[in-house]
Amino acid sequence: MKFIAFERSLQGTGASRRLRRAGKVPGIVYGGEGQPQPIELDHNALWLAIKKEAFHSTILDMELAGNTSQVLLRDLQVHPYKQQILHADFQRISAKTRISMRVPLHYTGEEESPAVKTDKCLVNHILTELEISCLPADLPEAIKVDLSKLERGSSMTLNDIELPKGVKAVLHGHEAPVLVSVVEPAVEEVETPAASAADAAAAAPATASDANAKAGDAGKTGGDKK
Repeated sequence: MKFIAFERSLQGTGASRRLRRAGKVPGIVYGGEGQPQPIELDHNALWLAIKKEAFHSTILDMELAGNTSQVLLRDLQVHPYKQQILHADFQRISAKTRISMRVPLHYTGEEESPAVKTDKCLVNHILTELEISCLPADLPEAIKVDLSKLERGSSMTLNDIELPKGVKAVLHGHEAPVLVSVVEPAVEEVETPAASAADAAAAAPATASDANAKAGDAGKTGGDKK
């Protein structure tokens, strides 16, 4: 994906507020061989771009002052309740330097699995994205996970899938995480006819007793009125 950025000369809180009022977003580009570069972006164009999954997980081509460089979106500050982007951070990348990135997991084949199709189980997606490390050229837009062989009572961990070539998972010293788990269908209790008849029989005497009691109370009330 490609986007256009503009050089930003004024910095500080006041300058950033004026930029936002003018429909711009202050930002910065850092990393690589260059110095940190303050930039500004068109707010509406950036707002539309961040709605696309690829803008968050792929290498972006940034055009700045007539030059194009490859960057990654590293941070995005959004207003807590307004539809307004407050600040954006981008990192320059080098073709020979490994990068760490969180990429989405795309699950397929769930409806065709025995767990869902035959046993009517539910599949719980525990992870929706995965942190990986790779060279920029090997960065996938997403990682596809096939669930078509899931069975009742099973689960799928990171060890059960094959990552794209050149891609390694970043686990921070933890074991392979569970990606999805199969949840057994809820069992509804069905009332048996025998139980229903017993309940009805037990309720009948009570109902008759209540009726007799009410009749007696009515008779007493009539006698009091006389």
